[in-house]
Amino acid sequence: MSGAAPRIAVLIPCFNERAAIGTVVAEMRAALPDATVFVYDNNSTDGTAEAARAAGAVVRHEPLQGKGHVVRRMFADIEADIYVLVDGDDTYEAAAAPRMVELLRARGLDMVTGTRSGGAAAYRRGHRLGNRALTGLVAAIFGDRVGDMLSGYRVLSRRFVKSFPALAGGFEIETELTVHALELDMPIGELPTAYKERPPGSASKLSTIRDGVRILRTILVLVKEERPLPFFGLAAAVLLVAGLGLFAPVLATYLETGLVPRLPTAVLSLGLVLLSFLSLACGLILETVTRGRKEMKRIAYLAIPGPAALAERRLPTAGAEQAGR
Repeated sequence: MSGAAPRIAVLIPCFNERAAIGTVVAEMRAALPDATVFVYDNNSTDGTAEAARAAGAVVRHEPLQGKGHVVRRMFADIEADIYVLVDGDDTYEAAAAPRMVELLRARGLDMVTGTRSGGAAAYRRGHRLGNRALTGLVAAIFGDRVGDMLSGYRVLSRRFVKSFPALAGGFEIETELTVHALELDMPIGELPTAYKERPPGSASKLSTIRDGVRILRTILVLVKEERPLPFFGLAAAVLLVAGLGLFAPVLATYLETGLVPRLPTAVLSLGLVLLSFLSLACGLILETVTRGRKEMKRIAYLAIPGPAALAERRLPTAGAEQAGR
C-alpha cells in the first residue's frame, strides 16, 4: 500500500463558523497538502462560506439544517479513497490527521476516531459526563471498541462512506457512524488527539440537554432496530412480571374462597400476559428481519473495494511497465 497515492478528501460541515473556519482550512491544507478540502455551508449567515473559500477550500451548500443532513450530502457527493471528517470549530488538532490517515492505511481499517484527550476547559459543563455515559451505553450494547463515540474527528475508508446509510439529521450522526461500524464488525481504530477551546467569537451549536436527549433516543431506536430480540424480550419480561404480579392476589383469593371478586384485575393481568407473549413474538420475527438487513448491508459493504484493493489498482503491473517501454 505504501506505493499508492490515495485520493484524500477533508470534509468540514459548517454553520456560522467564520471565526474558526479559515484557520481549520489552512491547517488541514498544511497537514494534508495532497488532499482536497471541502466545506459544506449549512445556511450560515456570518460569512462562513466566504472565509472558507478565501482560505482555499472548495465550498458547497446544503440547505437542510442539521449536521446529519450535511454529512449525508457530503458522503453522497464526494468521491475519494480516504475521507477526513472534522468539525469547523478549530477544536481538533489538524496535525493528527496524517497520523490517523497512516493508521487507517497501514492496518487496512475502515474508521479511525480521534479520541479527545486533555483540554478539560474546552468541555462545557455536562458534556464530558454525558459523553462518557452515552459512549458506555453504546459500548455495553454494541461492543466495547470505542472510547469517544461523540468525537467529530474521524478518518473513514471509501467502503465505509459509500455503504453508510446516514439517516440522522443532527448531532446524533456520530452515534450512527459508530454503531454502523460496530454492527458490521468493521476494523476500526482510535488515536488520541488534543482537544482545545474554541477561538473567540465562535459559539457551540450543541445543546447539552436537547441534543443529549436526541442522542439517547437515537441509541434506543438503534437498539430496537439492530437488537430487536433483547429489546422486545425485555419488554415482554416486564409485561409478564406485571401481569403475574397482578394475578397473584386474585389467585390467592380464588384458592381461599373459590370466587374471583376482582374480575377487572384478573382481566388486566391476562391482557398483560398476552401482550408479553406478543412482544416476544415480535422480537423473534424482527430478529430474523434484522439478520437479513445486516446481511444486505454487509454485502453492500463488501461490494466496494477496500484500501488494499484500491492500492493495488493504482500500482502498475509488470506487464504494463513493459508495454510502456
